[in-house]
Amino acid sequence: MDGRLDDLDRHLLSLLQANAREPAANLARKLKIARTTVVARIARLEREGVVAGYGVRLGQRLEQAAVRAICGISVNAKSAPAVIRALERLPEVEELSAVSGQFDYMVFLRCETPEKLDVLLDQLGQLDGIHQTQTSIVLSQKIDRRSAISTVPEPVP
Repeated sequence: MDGRLDDLDRHLLSLLQANAREPAANLARKLKIARTTVVARIARLEREGVVAGYGVRLGQRLEQAAVRAICGISVNAKSAPAVIRALERLPEVEELSAVSGQFDYMVFLRCETPEKLDVLLDQLGQLDGIHQTQTSIVLSQKIDRRSAISTVPEPVP
């Protein structure tokens, strides 16, 4: 996280991560500051790239209905840009990370059914430039800190 963030910025970011659609007036009440200060801080955080955008976090019902998998892939070095472009076009690819170790990339996948995952894995294996894959299906999620930031505790009244 950016070292220029103060406690108020961190608290504001925590509230926005919990509900990015929270009105500025509600945020101001929770933070005990003026609404105009909230609006100015959000604008600064966006301008500085601390807030890169707003999105939708899937609910537990949809999350549980999906089949998720992590696939390690090894690619030929010269083919890496083409492989990345091909993976960008697949809506089932949630994340692609370059990694060290046995594989070059880890691909985080989400499919509606095991059968669709099977078809997708066949597609991945046939992409030019990929010479090895290894896939693990996610059975359950134990910890999710993807959106966690260090926060300031709520003031005690």
